Amino acid sequence: MRAQFPAKLKPLFFPARYKVLHGGRGSGKSWGIARALLMLAKQSKRRILCTREIQKSIKDSVHALLVDQIQALGFGGDFDVLETEIRCRTTGSVFLFGGLQQHKVESIKSFEGCDIVWVEEAQVVSGKSWDVLIPTIRRPGSEIWVSLNPQLDSDETYQRFIAAPQPGAWVCEMNYTDNPWFPPVLEQERQHAQKTMKAEKYRHIWEGKCMPAVDGSIYFDEVAKAEEEGRITSVRADRMLKAHAIFDLGWNDCMSIIIVQRSASELRVIDYIEDSHKKLSDYSDMLKALPYNWSGIWLPHDGFSKDYKTGKSAEEMMKAMRWEVSRTPSMDIEGGIKAAREVFERIWFDKDKTARLVECLKRYRRNMGQRTGEAGAPLHDEFSHGADAFRYLALCADQLTNSDKKRTRVSVDNDDSGSWMSA
Repeated sequence: MRAQFPAKLKPLFFPARYKVLHGGRGSGKSWGIARALLMLAKQSKRRILCTREIQKSIKDSVHALLVDQIQALGFGGDFDVLETEIRCRTTGSVFLFGGLQQHKVESIKSFEGCDIVWVEEAQVVSGKSWDVLIPTIRRPGSEIWVSLNPQLDSDETYQRFIAAPQPGAWVCEMNYTDNPWFPPVLEQERQHAQKTMKAEKYRHIWEGKCMPAVDGSIYFDEVAKAEEEGRITSVRADRMLKAHAIFDLGWNDCMSIIIVQRSASELRVIDYIEDSHKKLSDYSDMLKALPYNWSGIWLPHDGFSKDYKTGKSAEEMMKAMRWEVSRTPSMDIEGGIKAAREVFERIWFDKDKTARLVECLKRYRRNMGQRTGEAGAPLHDEFSHGADAFRYLALCADQLTNSDKKRTRVSVDNDDSGSWMSA
């Protein structure tokens, strides 16, 4: 059998447990994988699963791509194309199709006998799906092929297969420059995109680079600028500056707490806490255990309302735990977002201790109308709590001071210098 392939794809025909192709549009990744799988299916009997995170119907799969390549390769007489399967008449090889999200450990056991699994659009595959799939594909010599255009460098698939791949994995970046048959019509589109798109989006779509934030993120431009200017880096706490804890209250939803210091107009986000189903006393203990020069805490408006179960407000309880409590200025959500955008260029983030907060800002986006496609209010999800706390930080940013008040010493384990908080 002879077929055209980009030179970079030659390792597809050599054994490796993981074969990972990542890159941008027009690279020939999916086209090349489909051709290679069809050729292997003609050589010997193989059971091949073609999957992705969500597949609601066969139209969502690579079924049509495989059929196109069967015709392009002249293999029409060798394969039977069925509605939900493709079978090789000469070897008995079979292509199966399915989505990962709808499967659990029990239902995915039908895939145990697969020789090859091709996971397409893998940038959106969750850690849970990978944890279910990988141990299931256990046949000797079995392989997992992965193709994706990475979205964020913090995505599960990027971290698992590109940032820190398994030993012996074959990982290959493929872009349009690696495709000798890159069509003129796509070249016209690429040139137009290069002139008209944001640079970050162009690099993502055509060069396969990770985005600074998800497409449509509320703080996309601000996060991109922070990365470009190196403001997501190592930020050490300064003992000469007071530390302020900015709360977004939650119980079933996450409690989010940003710890920040201010130096002149510069804001240094040095730590971040996110958790749920914990009492205020637990968070107080967490904060006291941190070796910072405390000024106090800031609570949003609901922190000053009495809880019907206890008859006390969060303000009263935190004051009872000897914290200085301030009220975050009130403002509607859109006004707060505008304030956050204005403050963003003054902020430095510790890349390790505030990684979760940065992730929330990268993924904070709006509801999109299903009929109109128009952006609405911010989406309430797992990333909105950190973004809400950040909005509160913006609202009280100019009120954060390093003034000395009467302080009571708080002992900190393994820290002879101690930390401080208000009496």
